[in-house]
Amino acid sequence: MDIKKSVEQRVAWIKNILAEAGAKGVIYGNSGGKDCSLVSILVKMATDNVLGVIMPCQSKQNYGSDRDDALLVGKTFGIEQIEVDLTKVKEDFVQAISGEFEKEQASKKSAEMALINVNPRLRMMTLYALGQARGYLVAGTGNLDEATLGYFTKWGDGAYDFNPIADLTVGEIYEHLRFLGCPASVIEKAPSAGLYAGQTDESELGIKYSDVDRYLKGESVDDEVLEKIKRAERSSAHKRRMPLAFGRD
Repeated sequence: MDIKKSVEQRVAWIKNILAEAGAKGVIYGNSGGKDCSLVSILVKMATDNVLGVIMPCQSKQNYGSDRDDALLVGKTFGIEQIEVDLTKVKEDFVQAISGEFEKEQASKKSAEMALINVNPRLRMMTLYALGQARGYLVAGTGNLDEATLGYFTKWGDGAYDFNPIADLTVGEIYEHLRFLGCPASVIEKAPSAGLYAGQTDESELGIKYSDVDRYLKGESVDDEVLEKIKRAERSSAHKRRMPLAFGRD
């Protein structure tokens, strides 16, 4: 891949989207990770009006290395950053629905996952509220590997107005970040959604992104790993399509 050409095409694409929408700028969630860092750099190259929102929500990691990296990227590329702490909102929300969980006798694992997914949905609401107030579009920050595996929250980080890196594998994300001079601390740390302490993408998925990259490129992958990838892709198909609507589908 010609990284220089890729960057130029993506920046031009963003400029065109903003012009067509009559938007004043771009807002994005800044977790301090590789994907949002690349998105932030690209949108900043397209417009000066960019707002990164750091949104800690219970996880200690959100208040430590994630925040440090998020601020570092913002400072390095001259991107305005604000912080909105969603911890209290999450706690109040959980308290409001916890009784219903008990009534439904939800399994412990299902309940835990449901509550973990509240975090990205609260962040989505925050971005759209602030974005609408400023006349900004919300930028998505998910890569092709995550989309393929369904490793995103429906109506959470899977909700956005445009996504300039949706076609890039994890390996290609790294290539772009190195080309653009992203801080090493962001590039070198293990990919993580930061949803809870010690969480990493690959440990939670049980799949290495390097294997997903090979799968997406049509290269050979171990049979057991291949089945894991295909199973994840099948089970998450509903996340990648518009909601079913009678009379339309």
